[in-house]
Amino acid sequence: MSLLVVALDVPTGEEALRLAEAVHPHVDGFKVGLELLMGEGPAIVSRVAALGAPVFVDAKLHDIPNTVAGAASRLGSIGARWVTVHASGGEEMIRTAVEALATSSEGDAGILAVTVLTSLDEARLEAVGFSRSPAEHVTALSRLAAAAGAEGVVCAVPESASVKALDLGLIVATPGIRPAGSDSADQKRVATPGEAIRAGADLLVVGRPITAAADPTAAALSILQEIEAAVSTTGASHAG
Repeated sequence: MSLLVVALDVPTGEEALRLAEAVHPHVDGFKVGLELLMGEGPAIVSRVAALGAPVFVDAKLHDIPNTVAGAASRLGSIGARWVTVHASGGEEMIRTAVEALATSSEGDAGILAVTVLTSLDEARLEAVGFSRSPAEHVTALSRLAAAAGAEGVVCAVPESASVKALDLGLIVATPGIRPAGSDSADQKRVATPGEAIRAGADLLVVGRPITAAADPTAAALSILQEIEAAVSTTGASHAG
């Protein structure tokens, strides 16, 4: 099942809610990232969740297990449907986050483990000490995330098919989605919505192509058309 998730990467709660209310009838969920969390605080999660769509809280937690568990628990208690942690934090950290989030959300929320950021290509990974290719690194971290009980992983579209091929039951969230002809900005590994669907992505996270558009609703509808066209040729399903 493929869901269109709009990244509310704006500085204020008012902007986020105005944008969310405008596109809400047409999309499947919203992402609350670090910019909004740092500006408005965790309460913004509850305000967005009140619109009735699932909220993907992209907190990218990465700390000792006890600290991550506490943060994940808090986010689950205020309405998060998914919470991200860095898979590189290790299996124990992921597992404690999974358990804490499940408890605080009464089983309604799950952890998504971030594998390799879409802003990193092979050269940049090597510069920070990783000798494996992005695909190899994503595969290894996906296995670790599955063993720790994560609901899914976050990876770039080029690695999505590899994760699905592992048959670990993980959902795949893909940022870096850009309609054909869009500026890739600071993303190094991007793909179109159609390419994401064909690679097996479950959550397509789209930010600036919608949020920076002159007409965000029209931009969202255009992306949905591309998703539906890809779904019709792959046999996948779209929940929107």
